[in-house]
Amino acid sequence: MQEIGLQTRFWNDWNASAREHAVHDVSLRQAEVVTGWLDRLEIRDAAILEAGCGSGWFCNHLSRYGSVTATDLSDEVLARASRRMPHIRFVPGDFMHLDFGAEKFDVVVTLEVLSHVEEQAAFVRKLADHLRPGGYLMMATQNRYVLENFNNVPPPATGQIRRWVDKGELRNLLENNFVVTELFTVSPKANKGLMRVVNSSRLNEPIRFLFGNRVERLKERLGFGWTIMALARK
Repeated sequence: MQEIGLQTRFWNDWNASAREHAVHDVSLRQAEVVTGWLDRLEIRDAAILEAGCGSGWFCNHLSRYGSVTATDLSDEVLARASRRMPHIRFVPGDFMHLDFGAEKFDVVVTLEVLSHVEEQAAFVRKLADHLRPGGYLMMATQNRYVLENFNNVPPPATGQIRRWVDKGELRNLLENNFVVTELFTVSPKANKGLMRVVNSSRLNEPIRFLFGNRVERLKERLGFGWTIMALARK
């Protein structure tokens, strides 16, 4: 089991370098899906929990839909975020050991967190415990099938847990506590094998010119996205 101190140090450094001043297009696509769900479900004035908010880059967007509580191991990064965004309640610490008492939320958002926790089933149960009956879980997590087969990814660093899941594994994890209403992939990415050629900018630029994002969306629906997105209801 990874020591919490090592994880905290890793995520403070990673979020400071990778999320505090810029956000990757993979994360922006995840945010696009989540805000699309919030709009379609007509979520307003909701109590929202973001579990594993990183630098807090998504919190301002979520605050358009209600009051936001955001947690992360990155205590130093959250201290800076709280000064930039005093309207967000930032709670540093290990989500699995945070106690919100009887407080319940209408929506729980968690982006690319599941693969970085030791006990995934317990993490999903805790997400469900913090939701009101009928509340929504909006999750993004890395797609094991695509990362293992079509991408060379550096090994985990000290303090970084890595437990990717595929679509079937994610559905099984969620269905013990939720009714899964949507599950699909987004952001086709590849740096090895045939999918590297299929996703290359040289090939995709003329295709995008002719067809817009339709081909990218097709690859997402076929399961070739870097990220799995899941919408579920308690």
